[in-house]
Amino acid sequence: MTQNDDSALRVFTDLLPAELIELAIIRREATLANNGTLLLPIGNRTDLSPADQFIVDEPSTTDAIAWGADNQPFPQERFDALWEKVHEHLSRQDRFVSHLHVGQDPEHYLAVKISSETAWHSLFAHNIFIRPDKYNPSGKQQWKILHASHFRCNPDEDGTNSDGAVIINFARRKVLLAGMAYGGEIKRALFSVLHFLLAEKDVMPMHCAANAGHDGSVALFFGLSGAGKTSLSTDPDRLLIGDDAHGWSRGAVFNLEGGCYAKTHHLKPATDPLIWDAIHFGATIENVVMDEQRRPAYDDTGLTQNGRCSYPLEYIESRCMENRGAEPRHILFLTCDISGALPPLAILHREAAIYHFLSGYGARGWPPDPDDNSGISMCFFPCYGAPFIPGAAHLYGELLGRRIEDSGSHLYLVNTGWSGECRDTNSSGKRTPIAVTRAIVRAITSGALEGTPTQLLPLLNLRIPTAVPGIDSHCLDPRNTWGDPQEWENRARQLAQQFVDNFRQFDVSEQIVMAGPQPS
Repeated sequence: MTQNDDSALRVFTDLLPAELIELAIIRREATLANNGTLLLPIGNRTDLSPADQFIVDEPSTTDAIAWGADNQPFPQERFDALWEKVHEHLSRQDRFVSHLHVGQDPEHYLAVKISSETAWHSLFAHNIFIRPDKYNPSGKQQWKILHASHFRCNPDEDGTNSDGAVIINFARRKVLLAGMAYGGEIKRALFSVLHFLLAEKDVMPMHCAANAGHDGSVALFFGLSGAGKTSLSTDPDRLLIGDDAHGWSRGAVFNLEGGCYAKTHHLKPATDPLIWDAIHFGATIENVVMDEQRRPAYDDTGLTQNGRCSYPLEYIESRCMENRGAEPRHILFLTCDISGALPPLAILHREAAIYHFLSGYGARGWPPDPDDNSGISMCFFPCYGAPFIPGAAHLYGELLGRRIEDSGSHLYLVNTGWSGECRDTNSSGKRTPIAVTRAIVRAITSGALEGTPTQLLPLLNLRIPTAVPGIDSHCLDPRNTWGDPQEWENRARQLAQQFVDNFRQFDVSEQIVMAGPQPS
């Protein structure tokens, strides 16, 4: 423990996890659950808050930012004033300082200094980001992050939209998080920073999971929250690289993080054994209640469905020790389709992959019952990560297209949601069981589907394989799994039109437009 005395206040620098946990309990920031994890308090924000995210509007980056609801401009002078207020707030109390890296790459890493007023946020950052053997060996200019979860902004005086804000200043290399207790905001902010900086260097930033076979072949898993990135990439038979954020440079895929931030909604040891086993001493549990025996109640979603756990990658036994791998052999775009029109699996070509990447189709709003889709709504999140993306989405699509063309990756659309009414996969309309999806993923990553025969699925304009090892071929075509084929056609046409309407926002080539669904 490094502790500096300053007017009877303490500055704790680069503490060990056990020290942070001890202080979090002493300071009554959190409690221990019976599995040894640190159970965090449920705050007034239990998820990301897009309305409170800003980027400083300054000359060096203003023309490169796609200004809008996800990238709101913030004046430089107001940022400076609020930064000083938060800095003064932190200087009046104990604080925790961490020196970490973001990006497992010797050329593209960020060196970050995170100052927080709580021990648990410092532990969260320690779990999520990279803990280097030597900090900043290349002597890069450091990014400074001020995190004050107890500070309250004054919208009239500070120019914010509420009592909290996350503000990125690229010119000053600063990130300010004020009044934001949800741990994911720290992660999102630095992911957004690298999304902007990496793309400028022709490195593809990605909201995706990644793993590798024992032969070194890498698979990427794109998808929205709840689509299955973490569950499907955390595979006992493969080596996990990371579960959420990566960069793709020429010759390599590298993790931006050093840990995982997994959803706990309906977490079970039978379906997610590696994640279940990773939740022990040193991990944190957020947005989760516990019972009288201090057992985390993962199925209790009365307060929020966004239960989360953070843990370092070292807690996953089957992992890639280097935290990076080769360029991807297989790329999977995971989508949770609630319409039942999409097939369980489709094989894509380059233009179709760009189309579905830009569309970012999926679902949001998870009900207590995982097989119930009544409370879920479909959504389109460009690049599977609109809240993370400072630049124009089509530029990331172009960058992905170049990487695919250079690498020759095999491309797939995998539906982890509802597909027709086939009892062999869906048990009369229930969501596709994770075991079935895992069988499809295994067929992909084994190479068994490379060059396999396909047939065209009209309206949705998808090529579906005629056979997949371990899957009833009858279920691969959703037209076979609806009691009335006309009902499927009506649903498919409606979904195709929704794709078309959404895609009008993108400035891309006609070849990419024609690679998507065609309702007429």
